[in-house]
Amino acid sequence: MNRAVGAGKWFGALDSWAMPQAGISRAVGPKLIAMPQSLSLVVIHVIFSTKERRALLDAATRPKLHAYLATVARNAGCECYRAGGVADHVHLALRLSRTITIAGLVENLKTASSKWLKSQSPGLAAFSWQRGYGCFSVGPTDLESLLAYIDRQEEHHRKRTFEDELRMFLKKYGVEHDEVYLWD
Repeated sequence: MNRAVGAGKWFGALDSWAMPQAGISRAVGPKLIAMPQSLSLVVIHVIFSTKERRALLDAATRPKLHAYLATVARNAGCECYRAGGVADHVHLALRLSRTITIAGLVENLKTASSKWLKSQSPGLAAFSWQRGYGCFSVGPTDLESLLAYIDRQEEHHRKRTFEDELRMFLKKYGVEHDEVYLWD
């Protein structure tokens, strides 16, 4: 038998049955068990604002926008636990699909919702989102507090601007940033 030099040192008893040479099959030893699927639980909090933080999302538009964003997320294979926000920004609590990147998901959310918003009212014909976004990982045990936070957006923003809120999250999660490039 032709074995890799030193493999036994690293794999011990495993290398005698788990590392067969090409073209050689063995029925000796324990059965190798392969994981039949890829599993993940990645919960994220996504935040993005209207361009220049303009208060364009009125009280009648917001619930429909939030439902639309949830649908876009679901169509991308993600679970949307909550979508909310105020006149100048949105928050989403999402379970990220294992097959999509955060950047791809946010691009999809922003592009689709921007097109949809433009079709809702002549006053939104020139609507656009800011170029960037904030995204923070959330442990499953913290999901309920995130949902409550999103539900209380109107209350939070009586005292705090979007800019102050985003700075708070950046500080909380230890995200280094340069204010010069933070806003557009």
